[in-house]
Amino acid sequence: MASLRIDGGKGSGSGTIVRYALALSALAGKDLQLFNIRARRDKPGLRPQHLAAASAVQEMCDGYLEGAEVGSREIFFRPGSHLKSGSYHWDIGTSGSATMLALNILPLACLCPGEVSARIKGGTFQGYAPTALYLQKVLAPLLSRMGAQVEIDLVRAGYPPSGGGELFLRIKPSAEGLQPLQLIDPGVVEGVGGVAFSSHLQERQVSERMAAAANKALNHKGYKPQISCLEDKEALQPGAAIVLWANTSTGCLLGADALGQIRRTSEQVGREAARYLQRDLAAGATVDRFASDQLVVFAALAKGETIYRAPFVSEHLQTNLSLIEEIYGAEVAISDNFVSIKG
Repeated sequence: MASLRIDGGKGSGSGTIVRYALALSALAGKDLQLFNIRARRDKPGLRPQHLAAASAVQEMCDGYLEGAEVGSREIFFRPGSHLKSGSYHWDIGTSGSATMLALNILPLACLCPGEVSARIKGGTFQGYAPTALYLQKVLAPLLSRMGAQVEIDLVRAGYPPSGGGELFLRIKPSAEGLQPLQLIDPGVVEGVGGVAFSSHLQERQVSERMAAAANKALNHKGYKPQISCLEDKEALQPGAAIVLWANTSTGCLLGADALGQIRRTSEQVGREAARYLQRDLAAGATVDRFASDQLVVFAALAKGETIYRAPFVSEHLQTNLSLIEEIYGAEVAISDNFVSIKG
């Protein structure tokens, strides 16, 4: 019988539980039985992107995986005895999120004995997942501050339903392991940057319109952003996204992103990203709404206490905190949106 039995339908009930439970199981060296996988979703069970994530963790630690196929609602995982550095290549085969797969393997890569590189094919811009640009401009710099050198390159953009995108990751772990983050004082905003990115939409000036709308919204709040516009012709189909970030006087880095979608104007997309960033800054947060739950697993692996202030306590944040308590034995606490994690 597995030493860990995790209900995949609890908390957020999302694929995040699958990804992080597998990664934490490998890092803790504990057998895992995961059941009720994605029970609260319209299509419960493993989807191709979750299957790819499970296979990636298995490969990185020479583990044993049973029951893993598309549609599975229960799997068993026995981690191997060590993590393997080197080069990897994973292809989801659909427009499933390549960025979520990247989030799945990054904790393992940050603790590998040597450099890890990975090519991940799938969707790089899709709903309910961070964009490739957000990982590149916000999460990677935050992880680098924790001691791991993380580079994330967007090789080719990929959008639903065709996918065909590709990320390239390079991770150089620190010999001292991950170090905790201490982000307590939000400080004042010293600069706001951004990238407005679109594929096959130059004639409609989508990048420029997203950037202009975000600029206007941020200017109204007293910020003077520097947003660059990128035009892409390599993706398999049209699509667009914008990412914004703010640096503060106390070293905080907060970001926000938004996706272009059918029946949404470019201006709406630009304003949405600006609104997310404005609200998180106004809340006195030291990390944004997305990083607040993404950093949880890395904080659990760090040697010491990580403290940061989330703009609010989301269901994803609560779920991830519960997982690191149950699987990794980390001590966690939340008070006035301050998140404390003793790794």
